[in-house]
Amino acid sequence: DAPPAVPVRTALAAAAPNPFRAATRVAFDLAVEADVTLEVYDVHGARVAVLASGRRPAGSHQVTWTGSDAAGRDLPAGVYLLRLVAGGQPATRKVVKVE
Repeated sequence: DAPPAVPVRTALAAAAPNPFRAATRVAFDLAVEADVTLEVYDVHGARVAVLASGRRPAGSHQVTWTGSDAAGRDLPAGVYLLRLVAGGQPATRKVVKVE
């Protein structure tokens, strides 16, 4: 078996499903090993959750967000922003939580 191919660029994929009710998958690719922070912000710019933090190897990664804040409380329906910073490069995607 060949080792998995390393992505050619670092990128944050669209969350799926989006919009979501119970949970959504957030995937990102790293072209090189990097320090990663993947956070969720509300529309007012307040950070509500951290989905990933720390050094990650090159490759494809996936986390699940259940629509809760850092303390585990269920957040209200609305628009949220996923922000990935990997190797100093930021990327942002919008995700919508529905009732």
